[in-house]
Amino acid sequence: MNPKIDQYLEIGCGRCALGGTPECKVHYWTEPLKELRRIVLSCGLTEELKWGMPCYTSQGKNIAMVVAFKENCALSFFKGALLKDPTSLLQAPGENSQSIRLARFTAVADIRKRESALERLLRDAVELEKSGAKVALKDVSAFAVPAEFQSTLDGSPDLKKAFDALTPGRRKAYLLHFSAAKQAKTRQSRIEKCIPQILAGKGIDDR
Repeated sequence: MNPKIDQYLEIGCGRCALGGTPECKVHYWTEPLKELRRIVLSCGLTEELKWGMPCYTSQGKNIAMVVAFKENCALSFFKGALLKDPTSLLQAPGENSQSIRLARFTAVADIRKRESALERLLRDAVELEKSGAKVALKDVSAFAVPAEFQSTLDGSPDLKKAFDALTPGRRKAYLLHFSAAKQAKTRQSRIEKCIPQILAGKGIDDR
């Protein structure tokens, strides 16, 4: 057991201003998170702290994470889209999610009922990683560029150069973030807020 994860469970991930306060999402689900941690560790995975959250690896490869949300907590599988899921336990976190799949929970009792299924998924995920299997991700060109962002890029060669220099994953994240807004005004606002981050060569969640 990694002491950094004990600290995470005590004060939260620290990724927002709520870290260390009773309002931190980690505190909503402390006992279910501990139960998920127990199950993952029972499968022999290595416990690390990545992106401020518990991450579980095998031979240095990311397998799964234990994460807290506002409405539930979850065991998140990095290549969950490739896993066989006969009990339909896994869910895509969003309609555009290509690889990650989540097993969501709100109570320790529910986790215990699904313990054998979770253990099987974890073992399968380790074997999947050993096999070298990869999720066939869509190319960034398959994602639509909102008209507002295209107009902004056309008017700023420096911004276009910085955006094109980002990794495909970072570009996809920005495009999905902009496109998720239903109103043009909101899309433009999101774009303007992200311009400094793009110019700095950072992804939307980078700090």
